[in-house]
Amino acid sequence: MQSDSKEWVLDAETEYRFELDPGASLAIKLVHGQAEVFGAELAEGKTYLFGSECKAAIFTWQGCTLEVTGHASTEYVSDETPMAAYANLHIAFEQMRVRALRVVHGSPASDDDSDANAEPPRVLVLGPDNSGKTTICKILTNYAVRAGQNWSPMLVNVDPSEGGWAVPGAISAAPVQSPLPTASPANPLGSAATSAPTALSSNALVPLSYWYGHPEIKRNPLLLDRLIRNLGENVRDRFDGDPEAHTSGLIVDTPSSFASGPTSGASTDSRHSLIKACVDAFKINVILVVGHEKLNVEMQRLYGSRLTVLKIPKSGGVVELDLPYRERVHNYQLHTYMYGQKIDPPPGISSAILGGEAVTDLILSPSSSIISFNDLTLYRIGAESMAPSSALPIGAARTVSEMQPVLVDPASSGSGLLNAVLALIAPFNPDEAERYDEEILDLNVIGFLVITNIDIPNRKMTILSPNQGSFAGKTAVVGSFEWQE
Repeated sequence: MQSDSKEWVLDAETEYRFELDPGASLAIKLVHGQAEVFGAELAEGKTYLFGSECKAAIFTWQGCTLEVTGHASTEYVSDETPMAAYANLHIAFEQMRVRALRVVHGSPASDDDSDANAEPPRVLVLGPDNSGKTTICKILTNYAVRAGQNWSPMLVNVDPSEGGWAVPGAISAAPVQSPLPTASPANPLGSAATSAPTALSSNALVPLSYWYGHPEIKRNPLLLDRLIRNLGENVRDRFDGDPEAHTSGLIVDTPSSFASGPTSGASTDSRHSLIKACVDAFKINVILVVGHEKLNVEMQRLYGSRLTVLKIPKSGGVVELDLPYRERVHNYQLHTYMYGQKIDPPPGISSAILGGEAVTDLILSPSSSIISFNDLTLYRIGAESMAPSSALPIGAARTVSEMQPVLVDPASSGSGLLNAVLALIAPFNPDEAERYDEEILDLNVIGFLVITNIDIPNRKMTILSPNQGSFAGKTAVVGSFEWQE
């Protein structure tokens, strides 16, 4: 079949932007010149594959020629990009890292000023819906690892609707040592090593994840606050044990509901307390506000006296994402977690790179196993249908707190477990004296499962997981995400 290719010649500091429809894929080859996708450099002569409704941009600092095969629903070249502003930010952060490293090595932060601030950049990125926050985090992370200084910045994702390296509903952190690729929204931050050894691609990360379990922060802001602080504590412990790693700094990507007003459904109080949780937990010293004047003023007022607050431009290429699109992306992410990433190349393309790997490397074969109800202990955090406090009768106290783990019985008809996504939790602390009611909230996730069938008469359920393993004696937490093939 004849390939349908077009050549695009880009001038210096312009970018080719594209959007894909469901089921469509695009193959892009850098014919000559220099080009990058969200800060990750493309190799000349190699073909890169994009799919699963990917929306991205190939930027060039010096000019380049691209060969594009396949059909994009939208494609154009823009010379209005905020990349110069993002590059300036990177240079400023680079100077902070170098100063911090000098201090670790016992020399003054800078020759001309012995009092120069020697803190590495610990950056919180805030912005409304569709402002390109995740893209900015990727660009800044990719520029850091490309700087040739052996930096491995910690990238933290506290947006439970994003999924990051895990599945939607999780928040996670991972040190990044090689550029994060972009191929599809199913792997927004590149591929992670799932619990299946076959998926260990060369650039896969091993993130630390906690399970929040819902797409919106308004569902249980108290729980999200606690998980953010747990994640921060783990990151600080890692940095304390490795001062060199600490000098690379960290970048925190946040949900848009941290920025938006009443439309996000999150109250101003819970927004501010979650932003404060991030500032405290990750010892933030720079807040970047993407294209939102009011939020910038708010942050200057609250934090401007003790840390740097900067308003940065939003890219004109940012696409408005609607709810059905986000739900399809959640499905792509869950499917990719179980089966690996599969994108069929456009006609005429035989070999291509997907997210930095050869296409064939990324296919998994998940395991379906039938287990007894007694093998796995299941919890929900807080009651599922919690009424707001204002709706409770006067003087009535809530019987289940937002943080209370509630045991779920698979045999009860209204358990809501069919097709539910479960987070398998790390084992409890072996020291029994330390057990406390909410210990489950402070345990990280070791993998994700989906219940595909429930057989109440025989007290058995069918579990899909990325690899085989015994679930006997394990604990899992149910959220509000469901997935079926």
